[in-house]
Amino acid sequence: MLENNSKIVGIEEFVKGQELGNLASKTFLIRADFNVPIENGIVVEDLRMRSVLPTVNLLREVGAKIILISHIETKDGSGMEVVAKHFNDNLGLSVKYVDEVIGEAVNSAVSELEDGEVLLLQNLRVNEGEKNNDENFAKELAGLADFYVNDAFAVSHRKHASVVGIPKFLKHFAGMQLMKEIKSLTEAINPPHPFVFILGGAKFDTKLPLIKKYLDKADSVVLGGALVNDVFKARGFNVGKSLVSDGATDISDIISNPKLIIVDDVIVHDADDVAKVTVKKISEVADNDVVADAGPSFGDVLRSIVSDAKFVLWNGPLGNYESGFTDQTILCAKILMECGVRGAIGGGDTVAAVKSLGLDDLDQKSNLFVSTGGGAMIDFLVNETLPGIEALE
Repeated sequence: MLENNSKIVGIEEFVKGQELGNLASKTFLIRADFNVPIENGIVVEDLRMRSVLPTVNLLREVGAKIILISHIETKDGSGMEVVAKHFNDNLGLSVKYVDEVIGEAVNSAVSELEDGEVLLLQNLRVNEGEKNNDENFAKELAGLADFYVNDAFAVSHRKHASVVGIPKFLKHFAGMQLMKEIKSLTEAINPPHPFVFILGGAKFDTKLPLIKKYLDKADSVVLGGALVNDVFKARGFNVGKSLVSDGATDISDIISNPKLIIVDDVIVHDADDVAKVTVKKISEVADNDVVADAGPSFGDVLRSIVSDAKFVLWNGPLGNYESGFTDQTILCAKILMECGVRGAIGGGDTVAAVKSLGLDDLDQKSNLFVSTGGGAMIDFLVNETLPGIEALE
């Protein structure tokens, strides 16, 4: 719970408390999250990579040796060598790379590290022990270093070896990004009012606990994405062939809540022709229609709600972002910027919308904190902690 987070020691606090030279030649194993999109052998979005730089540079400055570990979700497990190249070519960090996770090649590479040098290991998930939280795998990774740092908020909801296993065997700390995530998202659990919660994406059944929690906490809950299809369907409207949740999720207790904000005009495309796009009232949706985005009224409705807000929390796209229906998601980002409201945003497509506006350094240009997590952000908001955070206590 929230009060337990105060038991966590941040790496910045630890370093500041050490005598000069105490950490030189010490080895730090940093669990980062480099699960970044790669196209044609090139990293196309590097927020998660950039987020670990403050922790890495802090430790390099005191002469520590650094081992970076992460997973990356590619079909063949490759891609980490691309991450290493991106660090070297684009982020000003010299990174050595070894194409193994554990074993002689790794041991040799670690033994050859000089003070201030950085080594990146192969994709953790090529070893089954990672997802299985195998104790021997965690112990072998822990044996590479003197200290462990978790700076991977985006995977801290996973009970994997590198997240919850390694801290059992090493003195451990929270990285600088992880500390920022905890601080910023803890504020979203008890925010100043008026408070607006914006939630998009799909999977109503998995997000229902979050929606119910924030219908109590927030002054307004704005829904977008495929989530609205479930509400429209529950209200008796035809949603055609739109994406709805599997199973029989009962949402009868929330569909009439006055805090729930959903616009009644939608962008639809023909199920047989995605290029055939029209604007309709929800009452006009036909059997072969697919609801793909919020309608044109969304911007005015959102602007009127957030203009007086003191805190906004946003997770998930407001349309089928991956299929090109990005208008209302991008408009939401613009409105939040224009209003200057304080808050936090997270989720891959949400961050992509922000980047499309040329706002890579949103934290510096606005009052909005950009979380590196999507699912982890949602889990933290529901449970007020994560397994990876509890492992650091």
